[in-house]
Amino acid sequence: MDSRFPAIAEQLLLIERELRLAGWWDEASPTAEALSSVEPFSVDTLDFHQWLQWIFLVRMKQILEQDLPLPNASGILEMAEMVYADRPQESLGLRSALKKFDQLIVGAR
Repeated sequence: MDSRFPAIAEQLLLIERELRLAGWWDEASPTAEALSSVEPFSVDTLDFHQWLQWIFLVRMKQILEQDLPLPNASGILEMAEMVYADRPQESLGLRSALKKFDQLIVGAR
């Protein structure tokens, strides 16, 4: 098991918490078609918060549960900064959680 797994698992919970606090947590899943987008961040079918909830968090939890290799890089904060440029205060907690996630991914192996 990668030594970063516990910290990453905690960070994923914090990302979920921030999505919920901001009111960006959906109770109903998007359609299967929307979830099957091949575009980065599913920009053609999902809002960014939906991508975080239904694709990113799900995939990262699978990686941790199945002891799979972590990604070599992460640029999720950059996307969040573009998406929430007009809502800097509203998205501060989420962006902070995503920044820490990015740092954990590129941290020492």
